[in-house]
Amino acid sequence: MRLKLTLKIVGNKQLPLNYNYPLSATIYKLLQFGSPAFSEFLHEIGFQEKGKSYKLFSFALRFNKIPEINNNRFYLKSENVSLFISSPLIDTFIQNFIIGTFENQFIEINYNNINSKFVIEQVESLPAPIFSNTSKFTLLSPLVIATKKESNGKLIPHYFRYYDDINEINRVFNQNLINKYKLVHNKDYQGNGIKFSWDTNYIDKRLAANKKVTKLITVTKKGGIVTNIKANEIPFTLVGDIELIKIGYECGFGSQNSLGFGLADAN
Repeated sequence: MRLKLTLKIVGNKQLPLNYNYPLSATIYKLLQFGSPAFSEFLHEIGFQEKGKSYKLFSFALRFNKIPEINNNRFYLKSENVSLFISSPLIDTFIQNFIIGTFENQFIEINYNNINSKFVIEQVESLPAPIFSNTSKFTLLSPLVIATKKESNGKLIPHYFRYYDDINEINRVFNQNLINKYKLVHNKDYQGNGIKFSWDTNYIDKRLAANKKVTKLITVTKKGGIVTNIKANEIPFTLVGDIELIKIGYECGFGSQNSLGFGLADAN
């Protein structure tokens, strides 16, 4: 299920450039109004599969007008922004989040001495798309496809870019969706998976215009732990099992979904 929140900023129209982690933290705080136990479980533990933790939700913050960027902050050109929240966990995540929006009615994003406060003006449920075996997507938030690779005896994150081996991208992309499928449906996946492909025309046009198709996003977590996440901002096509496509649409595609990555819209 997907929700759209219409937010109105209060006071200074500024937002920290690295808002992903503090906005994610605010979402957990809203969940606490409905269920402190579920919020704590999701934040601290999450749903476990094959040694990995999944939160099974994603979000994307969208601006009505393109803001200016200066001094590590956005200067908003409109007092309204849209926040999209998506999860297949209707009875737990969605229900508790909605309770939080009615109880609190504010969203605050605090980072690096920048305090951004938004009034929640409206919460609406968006109709689910009708998917086909060939579905095209545009991104509401950047897509992260990652795995671990050994370097100097240590396992470090490897973030896939559009020029990496598409077969390896498909392997990692499918396994991520299969793990989420098992957690959501509480059963093993028995289908044939999907085939992922980038929109190469989009890539060619952007590069020809000297514009980027990837983005480096710095996430500063509690305790000052800094992570640089390499993400893609490219439309893509999925061919294959509709059930896996639905899982990605609801949970977010790829990894780092609970930090606001991988939320996509069906064309």
